[in-house]
Amino acid sequence: MEFIDRTASEMLAAIESGSTRSVELAERLIARTEAAAALNCYVSFDAAGLLKQAADADARRAAGQRLPLLGVPIALKDNIDAAGLPCGNGTGALHGRHPVGDAELVQRLRAAGALIVGKLGLHELAFGITTNNAVTGAVRNPWNTSRIPGGSSGGCGSAVAARLVPAAIGTDTGGSVRVPAALCGVAGLRPTVGRVSALGIAPISTTRDTAGPLARSVADLALLDGVLSTDASPLPAVPLRGLRLGLPQTYFWDDLDPGVCTTAEAALAHLRSRGAEFVPVDLPGIARLDGEVSFVVALYEFVRDMTAYLHERSRGITFEQLIAGIGSADVKAIAGPLLGDGLVPEAAYRHALEARTRLQALYADTFARTGVAALVFPTTPSTAARIGEDETFELNGRACPTFATFIRNTDPGSNAALPGLSLPIGLSGGLPVGLAIDGPAASDRRLLAIGSAIEAALPPMPLAPIDR
Repeated sequence: MEFIDRTASEMLAAIESGSTRSVELAERLIARTEAAAALNCYVSFDAAGLLKQAADADARRAAGQRLPLLGVPIALKDNIDAAGLPCGNGTGALHGRHPVGDAELVQRLRAAGALIVGKLGLHELAFGITTNNAVTGAVRNPWNTSRIPGGSSGGCGSAVAARLVPAAIGTDTGGSVRVPAALCGVAGLRPTVGRVSALGIAPISTTRDTAGPLARSVADLALLDGVLSTDASPLPAVPLRGLRLGLPQTYFWDDLDPGVCTTAEAALAHLRSRGAEFVPVDLPGIARLDGEVSFVVALYEFVRDMTAYLHERSRGITFEQLIAGIGSADVKAIAGPLLGDGLVPEAAYRHALEARTRLQALYADTFARTGVAALVFPTTPSTAARIGEDETFELNGRACPTFATFIRNTDPGSNAALPGLSLPIGLSGGLPVGLAIDGPAASDRRLLAIGSAIEAALPPMPLAPIDR
């Protein structure tokens, strides 16, 4: 295994020990990124800026400075403002436009010594899961370049899986960190909503949005979570033996691709053999409640929150110009009507928020009543669809809606503002499968500890090919 194939934590340890330098790491990542240009992960990549940051990090370390991420390269989804780099949110009206400054989470990364590498592609306006973007081009999955990387943080998933960067920061509204983590075979964390500052991030919905890391180990997720949230408390000891994990009896395990089902059940059998206890749980009416909340909240708040972002961050365009500049047909179909008859009425929005309260109560009651530490299920019902299957793809012999199907399992916990993990658990037909782990609200560090215990018990994930 090459040095740049290792995790962010391992890279940091090597830099701290003096066995390598940040400049050397940056040079090797630049070479690999240039060789993997066909994946189309980056919408902007600043090689010269990365080398300058790396040289500065080496000088600071030589002077005795020690910081949590000093010298470690991190890439950002292109809806996160970062000074010196354009922030296009994957859409025509913002493409190539520079923000006024750093998002708050970028300030935290820089203060921790991270090197900001560049901006990664996303599904346009973050409204989708294929990252087949008509403005910036399709991002490709390194496991099979004819397949989607997931979304909307598809560039993050693909770049981390291809080892172009050890970690990336994406955003998750209904699964946009965990879906690409699953489809690209890496780990992803959706923090509890409000744990990470949203200031300086192009929004969909402040009720649902949260930024979160993608990386190649839970240790890396925990390291980045500590910086992003300023809660770097040690992960609690969570032994796998005797750990009670909830298995939903309906919905989350229904209508799975056979290969996904087999791979997930094999992972559960492995964990069971190591002492984990799986408890059947029921979440009655969860599909209905999730449906009452999901798109109603997102579409109502998108108009309000995006308008505020464009004004407060001085992005130089109006909401109407943003919508007019949409290039992807699937996104135009969702967002275009918001300028006219498709605007969500406030009464419908208030009803959706009431349904969200009931959804949160259902989760809280389930955790309290069953005593499970987390809920476990496949992150997505299928492995990666083919690029171009934006509207429908085939699952179990029939055409299924692409967007709704791939977020089916991640959306309910998102609407309830829960923390969630996706961990890679193996391959089906040569494509990655992810296992989702949802915890109670505000249990982020314990959830990471649970994820670490599960990760340690499962066979290691192979590395994605990088020569396609």
